[in-house]
Amino acid sequence: MSGWFRELRAALAFVERNFNLIKRYWKWELVFFAYTVANTVTIGFIGVGFVRFGSTVDVNYLVLYMLIGSIMWGYLSILFEVVAETVAWERWEETIEYTFMAPVERVTHLLSVCVFSVLYGILRSGLILILVSLLFKLDLSGANLTGAGLVLLVSSVSFMGLGMAGAVLPLISPEKGVQVVHIFQALLLMFSGVYYEVDVLPYWMQRIAVFSPATYALRGMRLAILEGASTERLWSQLLPLMILGVTLLPLGIILFIHFERFAKKKGLLKRHG
Repeated sequence: MSGWFRELRAALAFVERNFNLIKRYWKWELVFFAYTVANTVTIGFIGVGFVRFGSTVDVNYLVLYMLIGSIMWGYLSILFEVVAETVAWERWEETIEYTFMAPVERVTHLLSVCVFSVLYGILRSGLILILVSLLFKLDLSGANLTGAGLVLLVSSVSFMGLGMAGAVLPLISPEKGVQVVHIFQALLLMFSGVYYEVDVLPYWMQRIAVFSPATYALRGMRLAILEGASTERLWSQLLPLMILGVTLLPLGIILFIHFERFAKKKGLLKRHG
């Protein structure tokens, strides 16, 4: 019991430290938040503009379709980036030696970073949704918000695993690891149907999209909000998300621990690019 209590305290300490870092660099957070809001609003106006050109598509449906893609992708990106860049942050703050030598299980460290990313992502996405709703008259009366929340929760687990796998890159390559993380993120964006249906992609790209958790997260969120799909109907998207989550989360932890040992042997942890 004392061991579990110690790990829990350590996990809460990591979460608190990350929130303190956000507070410390709040000006930069405000800049990136403003950029995300501007990008999301722009996507919404694309939908409005499309209708103005004479399309018979329902404007509320089209705008919501685009905004769901933008906000959902913003949330999933936060989860992926925070976890994947955890090593880069440690190097930047020059705390990497203290963190990796602390008497805390690596699983505790990684999962606490994941908890922080979820809390931060929900807070950030919620603020964006409030600001966007002030600009667009959105009708959410038929939405299944409970189902949407369930999709959000289940999809988070998969992206935690992807984030941990992505964190291996800055771990073993201080020079270019973070840049490769962003390239990987861009590929997920392209394959997962953020602003369009996956069906419009070439067949070989559709086959790859099957393995992206973002594909099912976006489909499930749109079914819940645009069509008010019941929780039973959402199982077609929740089930693959659960399978990917159960697979990717342990895999991400195993990969990180393995390459942490490799980085320590090669002296890569402290090195700057």
